[in-house]
Amino acid sequence: MEIHISSEPTAANADVDFIENGINEYNMAATGDRNYHPIKLFLRDENGQLHGGLIAHLWGSWMYIELVWMEESLRGHDYGTQLIQMAEAEARIQGCRNCHLDTYSFQARPFYEKLGYQVYAELPDYPPGYTRYYLRKVL
Repeated sequence: MEIHISSEPTAANADVDFIENGINEYNMAATGDRNYHPIKLFLRDENGQLHGGLIAHLWGSWMYIELVWMEESLRGHDYGTQLIQMAEAEARIQGCRNCHLDTYSFQARPFYEKLGYQVYAELPDYPPGYTRYYLRKVL
């Protein structure tokens, strides 16, 4: 078998899933913790049109909030708080004791801090002129 490396910025979702499933399976086998659970929450209108949402992963008694985003017109109307609270409630049901996420200085650090998240690390000048913050919360 001859293996080569290919760059595929627009790779099919199935190919990305293959890689994610591979590392998840490795992690679960290495630790013996097979309690993995995804959380996918969406903001939809009455016609089913998507306007935002939250993607998180539960594993190792932690929730990792990977993505939170909504259209600008929905910000400031409590949808973000509701998304976080719903995800945290599901994480608690699944036995998670902690949560972590990251955000940039031009994004939502004050929002997460208002919800009880605390910065535990910073990566300055990423991207140049900004900072990436890593936050955690005990559930």
